[in-house]
Amino acid sequence: MQDVATPLANQLLIASPALSDPNFARSVALICQHDDDGAMGVVVNRPSEYTLGEVLRQMNLEAQDPHLAGQVVLAGGPVHPERGFVLHDGLRAWESTMEVADGLYLTTSRDILEAMAAGDGPAHAIVALGCAGWGAGQLEYELGENSWLTAPADAELLFALPLERRWQAAGQRIGVDMTRLTDYSGHA
Repeated sequence: MQDVATPLANQLLIASPALSDPNFARSVALICQHDDDGAMGVVVNRPSEYTLGEVLRQMNLEAQDPHLAGQVVLAGGPVHPERGFVLHDGLRAWESTMEVADGLYLTTSRDILEAMAAGDGPAHAIVALGCAGWGAGQLEYELGENSWLTAPADAELLFALPLERRWQAAGQRIGVDMTRLTDYSGHA
């Protein structure tokens, strides 16, 4: 993975109510990398059907902490749904880590999951299966079409807020009530 800061890295993409793609409706994605070749991010508010304990067991690992084992794994996006992506704080020498922003990292190697299972992982981490990807110019086009709003990412939204509150909370970070935007009324 590349570890170079990019223009929209560490920004949240907030799906507008009009965005009907089922992969991204009412989603919040953290952009981890953005350059001339495209963008890559992780959806941070959509639960998968798995817990971290289940994923770790599939890897022949056992979580020492029951709370960690019960943590919901996110559906990070439609690209590479078989791959794990760990969004976390606390820099440590993991095998495959990309710096998203100062103090925020994305790791894709097994060693971080081994450490988490043993109780030696980062203080704050979320695990997602899959990621979101945009080809060259695609994200810029979608932003121009008002499919997405952008807001700065912050640790509270990424690691503390309940998943079901993240979409509205992300909009509130930039002064937008997502329920009052066009195409929202009548949708539950």
